[in-house]
Amino acid sequence: QFPFGRRLPCDIYWHGVSFHDNDIFSGQVNKFPGMTEMVRKITLSRAVRTMQDLFPLEYNFYPRSWILPEEFPLFVAEVRMMKDSDPSWKPTFIVKPDGGCQGDGIYLIKDPSDIRLTGSIQSRPAVVQEYICKPLLVDKLKFDIRLYVLLKSLEPLEIYIAKDGLSRFCTEPYQEPTLKNLHQVFMHLTNYSLNIHSGNFIHSDNANTGSKRTFSSVLCRLSSRGADVKKLWSDIISLVIKTIIALTPELKVYYQSDIPAGKPGPTCFQILGFDILLMKNLKPVLLEVNANPSMRIEHEQELSPGVFENVPSPVDEEVKVAVIRDTLRLVDPQKKKR
Repeated sequence: QFPFGRRLPCDIYWHGVSFHDNDIFSGQVNKFPGMTEMVRKITLSRAVRTMQDLFPLEYNFYPRSWILPEEFPLFVAEVRMMKDSDPSWKPTFIVKPDGGCQGDGIYLIKDPSDIRLTGSIQSRPAVVQEYICKPLLVDKLKFDIRLYVLLKSLEPLEIYIAKDGLSRFCTEPYQEPTLKNLHQVFMHLTNYSLNIHSGNFIHSDNANTGSKRTFSSVLCRLSSRGADVKKLWSDIISLVIKTIIALTPELKVYYQSDIPAGKPGPTCFQILGFDILLMKNLKPVLLEVNANPSMRIEHEQELSPGVFENVPSPVDEEVKVAVIRDTLRLVDPQKKKR
């Protein structure tokens, strides 16, 4: 670590937050310019929606979304129209603030006229999405998958997907949303940073149990129930590739403005965190993409009020150490010289 900046060139620069942390003239940087902006909830929704308009069947893995406040009238009109054509349709919507992370500010509503929605959207841009009411459950709990994806280059487009990821579980048994249980975040929201505060959160030494497990352990469970795990993986790979294709045109614009072609400059790579939900029929749905997925391999435990210690998390370690190790092998600058 170089807290005061570094003057000597090096092969790989590993930055905390963004590409613009320093002036770098050579080597490889673990961030793309513009990536943080591109995967914000509103920008991601716009990029995917552009592709949905062009290729509706290929991009049916992203929930129906509206951007607030600008599309609020459209949201109200479309929901009313869908309800008129199918009176039995009783949807739930999830509102996600554009810049929010770790579950901050997310809430569920049943109707566009919800007071909370009309009050907050003017001050805080957000995406509102149709909530997936029939998720796949394991042990009666809803969960999502965090997969790690290495974008190694834009030209040519080169993508690697880690073979294992994390499954992050809710801490209360799932029930379909009703007006009574809408506010129960531990039942509906899979965010680790929310569920860790639940009394039911289980830190496990084992990849197959607890509130955070390896994705491979969940695949084993599904396979033993007779699920077609090969097809599931190929659907997930397809979702990842298509999402990155949707982001690529704008990423290239950012890239070329920061690193003009023909000039010597750094090359970029980046580890992205893809958050994916599985529906009951095993169809993967993209929830969001994270430009700075946490690489921590320990969690804080409160020993006594206000006194914390860091405890190693075997599940995080198993998955994340492999992700970083393989990333460094893939971008290894010495490889070409050998």
